[in-house]
Parts: sequence; C-alpha cells; structure tokens
Amino acid sequence: MEALQNFFTYVQNNSDYITEATLQHLRIVLIVIAFATVTSVLLGVWIQTRPLARALVLSTASIFLTLPALALFALFIPIMGIGNPPAMLALWMYALLPILRNTVTGLDSVPPAVTESARGMGLTGTQRLLKVKLPLALPVIMAGVRVATLLTVGLTAIAVLVGGDGLGIFIRSGLSRNGLPNAAEQVWTGTVFIVALGLLLDLVLAAFQRVATPRGLKV
Repeated sequence: MEALQNFFTYVQNNSDYITEATLQHLRIVLIVIAFATVTSVLLGVWIQTRPLARALVLSTASIFLTLPALALFALFIPIMGIGNPPAMLALWMYALLPILRNTVTGLDSVPPAVTESARGMGLTGTQRLLKVKLPLALPVIMAGVRVATLLTVGLTAIAVLVGGDGLGIFIRSGLSRNGLPNAAEQVWTGTVFIVALGLLLDLVLAAFQRVATPRGLKV
C-alpha cells in the first residue's frame, strides 16, 4: 500500500513532466504509424497480384522484425544523428509487417464475385480498388494497424537510449538510479503510462474500425 501511495505521490508531483513525455511519446507513435500505414497499404495493393514481389516484400518486412531493436536504432545514428529520426525510422521498419501482411490478406479475402460485379457495373480498376476492395478489406487492415500501433508504443520506450523523446526517459532514469529514492516510482511511471497509452490508442482505433467498416460486415 505504501508503494502504491508513493507512486501516486510521484505522479502528482511530476504531472507536468509526465504529460510532456506522454505527448512526445504519442507524437512519435502517430507519425510512425501514419507513414507505415500509407507505405504498407500502397505496397500491399501493388504486390497482392504479383506473387514474386509479394514473397520478396513480405520476407524483407519479416526480416526487419528479427533485428534487435537497440542495434537497429543505433545503426542509423551515423547517418541521421542522435534523437528521434533514427528511432522513428527503425520503428517504421518494425511497423510495416503487421499492416502489410493484413493488407494483402484483406484484399485476398474480397470475394471474386464482388469484384466481377463491380467490373460489370463499369467501374475502372482504380474505382474497384477504392470503392469495393479496400472498404471490404478495411477490417483486416485495421487489425494490422492496431497490432503495429501497440508494437510501436512499446518499442518507442527504447528511443530514449539513442537520444529520443518519450516515456522511456522515466524507465531509463529509474534503472540508472536503482536503489535511490523514487527510482522504482520512475520505472513504474514509465511502464504504467506506456501501457495506458497503448490501450487508449487501441480503443480509439477499434472505434474508428467500427465506424469505418461497411454496414454489411459489422457483427
């Protein structure tokens, strides 16, 4: 009970600092997910009907996830310097696969009969994509975006190790001061607020997914 009280006291006394770090963390996540979504959807549309390109692109995106996060962050420092840019580029690479794979899967799940019906109505290839295939694939694509968002929220905590911003500053500070006053509270602050931010973003995306899903696909 005393530990919990100390945690709330620390949060209350450092609310401005925590709010600033949370907004910095959120900004990084939103920018990364926005770019990853655009990139993945465009790539997914292009490779969906090209088996060779599909295998190559998906394999490459899968390899990104096998790379150690801190090593990948540090890899771009000689090129981009320290700070948010190298971390955001690495996070973008990690976020690609869930959205890309779900984009391809979602487009694959569109019934051919629906596409043929749209063709019979005189819709061009672009119109079929924008008005039929992508709306029907949206629930699957959004599931990938939600996974990528949660992954990015967690990995952004490591950005502080390469000079980036975010809630990871509390975890790093607490671990470096292990045994000193407020060290445990700092670690818990970073952890709790990262989890809370991830859950909040997932709820927002779930609500958007619900609203944007075509009425006939809602359950």
